[in-house]
Amino acid sequence: MVCRDPMSHKEKFLILGSNSFSGATFADFLAAQGFDVIATSRSPEPHRAFLPYQWQTRPGRVRFQVIDINHNLDELASLMARETPSHVVNFAAQSMVGESWKNPDHWMMTNVVSTVRLHELLRRHDSVQRYLHITTPEVYGSTENWMKEDAPFNPSTPYAVSRAAGDMSLRTYFSQYQFPVVFTRAANVYGPGQQLYRIVPRTVAAAVLGRKLQLHGGGVSVRSFIHMRDVSDATLRIALCGKPGETYHISTDRLISIRELVEMILRLLGRDFAQSVDIVGERTGKDTAYMLDSGKLRSELGWNDRISLEQGIEETIAWVKKFKDDLANLPWEYRHKP
Repeated sequence: MVCRDPMSHKEKFLILGSNSFSGATFADFLAAQGFDVIATSRSPEPHRAFLPYQWQTRPGRVRFQVIDINHNLDELASLMARETPSHVVNFAAQSMVGESWKNPDHWMMTNVVSTVRLHELLRRHDSVQRYLHITTPEVYGSTENWMKEDAPFNPSTPYAVSRAAGDMSLRTYFSQYQFPVVFTRAANVYGPGQQLYRIVPRTVAAAVLGRKLQLHGGGVSVRSFIHMRDVSDATLRIALCGKPGETYHISTDRLISIRELVEMILRLLGRDFAQSVDIVGERTGKDTAYMLDSGKLRSELGWNDRISLEQGIEETIAWVKKFKDDLANLPWEYRHKP
């Protein structure tokens, strides 16, 4: 239950970065609740396998427009003036950790410079009641304990540094202008529709299509995996009821190593680990563990995760099988766009 009735539809949502897995799933979640969603991303919409809002009829709809915050802020300004959204949710970011070492300036341009320009635009629009900044636990670096929202930043990669810088800039905007920003940091998200360079869909697709999976560093890193529908539920609650200037962690309490996760998926698919996996070197600067304390979200906004890891993996398996022929010919590797 949220603090306001989401079916009142008084809020108008603008999603930035809607082609991302998180953005597309949140757009579908809003459309399922009857909202008319304005969605933007820097590239045309991808294959429908990655767009949950195209898989079924929803009472709301998603209206998409190509807008790149690096180059098209004038177009975004026109859209803002025309649509006057009350809630802006920003998923747009350069988001790959390992690749950020190759072109760190690209990460700084998108996640810092262009993001600050975006915030300058948004703070001048009186229609914006809430700006939801979707950020990352990477800003904390590797964690040894359950981290609360006031934990100090300790970024260890160019990606994490760029996100920390953007977050810190927004803190000054809240202090100086009372800009209505709310931050979210989620654990490792997964679910149907996720790009194949991520570990859960990649493992499933490799097993279903008979391909070998490369497991970096033997999969010793520990993560908390959370279904994106649970994250979308939390995101809507935070958008409607979160306190400006505050940060909310979105996470389960269940930890699992990447190797254990891969073993679970292969077991559910009846595949042998040794025959399905090649162990390769670890990625540069990869953090060992992320542990987010989500008690604040649970106590203040009444949120709970509802989808077990096993159930979510079964959903992802069903999605891969549904789009099996398409996924076999779609990109499996991250393709960088400056």
